[in-house]
Amino acid sequence: MRQWVEKARQGDAEAFAQLMVHCRGMAYAVAYDMLKDVHLAEDAVQEACLETFLNLHKLRDPAAFPGWFKTIVVRQGQRVLRRKLQPTIPLDETLQGLQNAPGAAEVAERYAEEQVLQNSVAALSAKLRVPVQLFYFYGYSLQEISAYLGTPVQTLKKRLHDARQKLKGTLPVADLASVFNHLYERGANMLHIVNGDTVGNMLKQGIVQGDVWVWREIYSSGPIFEDLSRPEERAKRSLVLEATLGIPANEYIAGCEEQERKLRDYTRYDEVVLWFEHDLFDQSMLAYLLHTFKRNMPGRTKLSLLCIGEFPGIEPFHGLGQLTPAQLGTLSGTWRTIGKREIELGSELWQAYASSDPAQMADLLELKKSELATSGLPFAYEAFMAHLSRLPSVENGLGIVEQTTLEAVEAGAHTPLELFRQVTDALHVLGMGDIEYFKYVRALTAGNHPMMYIDGAVDDTDFRQIPEFLSRQVTMTELGKQIKNGRADRVLMQGIDEWYGGLHMQGHDVPWRWERSTGRLVRNKTGF
Repeated sequence: MRQWVEKARQGDAEAFAQLMVHCRGMAYAVAYDMLKDVHLAEDAVQEACLETFLNLHKLRDPAAFPGWFKTIVVRQGQRVLRRKLQPTIPLDETLQGLQNAPGAAEVAERYAEEQVLQNSVAALSAKLRVPVQLFYFYGYSLQEISAYLGTPVQTLKKRLHDARQKLKGTLPVADLASVFNHLYERGANMLHIVNGDTVGNMLKQGIVQGDVWVWREIYSSGPIFEDLSRPEERAKRSLVLEATLGIPANEYIAGCEEQERKLRDYTRYDEVVLWFEHDLFDQSMLAYLLHTFKRNMPGRTKLSLLCIGEFPGIEPFHGLGQLTPAQLGTLSGTWRTIGKREIELGSELWQAYASSDPAQMADLLELKKSELATSGLPFAYEAFMAHLSRLPSVENGLGIVEQTTLEAVEAGAHTPLELFRQVTDALHVLGMGDIEYFKYVRALTAGNHPMMYIDGAVDDTDFRQIPEFLSRQVTMTELGKQIKNGRADRVLMQGIDEWYGGLHMQGHDVPWRWERSTGRLVRNKTGF
């Protein structure tokens, strides 16, 4: 296969044909597994072969071809789903919408208009026809078309403009207004909600159409309540985040109020696309948004979700922010439609997460494990199990973050920077940033019985005030060694003051523990 790939990259058409014959069975199996339809699978494979032919010269390592080709097949399968499969909705929702549904005459008229437009586009020169078909009928972005055709984006814009002008000369004005303008505006009334400024800024560079909002929150830290829009609960959360993460309370409250105000109007968009990742940071944010959508159902607004846990060539994968604009662009349009099922599941997850009783989350995950795996929320189970593993353990009172931190110190991580990199790589399922992680580190170094020392840090020191903090020396105390090895208990010796969703653990005696050996939640066991 490697020889075929190398020859095909050099323009050998016969080698490319042999390569496709060799890989077509695999491609069809992948596509059929996604689409469950013979004809749709054939469509996806055919389009994947075309995309492969146009982009094979970009593949640097021939040995990476199988995984690269599979990614293309999956992406094309997702495009076919978007283009050809209509989402199913419950019968009661269908009946409610019948009064606003178009009549048979309107449907027939629209179909006739679209046929006229299709025929008119087919009569354009190839230079104009191909960009129009790829952009309007197949949903490719200008960046994708530019890469495929080797034509600059500005040139493509000019050709699309010229095509529209020619079509105005061949179509009745009414037809053009009712059909072509509808296509031309496709995507303009979309909203994309993302998890961080890095991703948001890239999407705003033209990768997607419509508005882009960055949702700024850290639901994996601080107190969580079912309804965070209530002023008293938001105020309580703001004070904790200010004390633990250094986020000014007044700025936090103002930011939340602005976000919530904008979100209340989300139904003015035709489609809302949620861009999220596999970790707890994102999954808790996603659960909150779905819970909010449940309280204000989308109506005619289409909800879509792009949620990934890996990307070819990126290891370990932490999130969308690791991708280049070109890599992020390959994900545009690969989102899937979500509906009442995902909204209900997300709302249930948020309510359990906000509960002061962690058994609600443990029971929900056990009950819904299979349903989550087959829904649009396949990463929720692992993310919220990781949330529970943050609780003090039965073995020594350390949560998974503290345990992993002490193990990293013992293994040779001697600076805060080394600790941050090693622990967040090992626990990427939590999605911790530096501010959140160093909150855990400060707890390990604080109090009368610290488990670690950091050179230059005193009890409750704000690490940001320590010059060259990231390169300071870190050492484990004798107590830290005893606790890490299970000969003493962190909660009993050091105490705790931490929020885990809606659960507040405080003092030297806590009601719940996490049993690492079995991966289950248990009521507090003493005996140290």
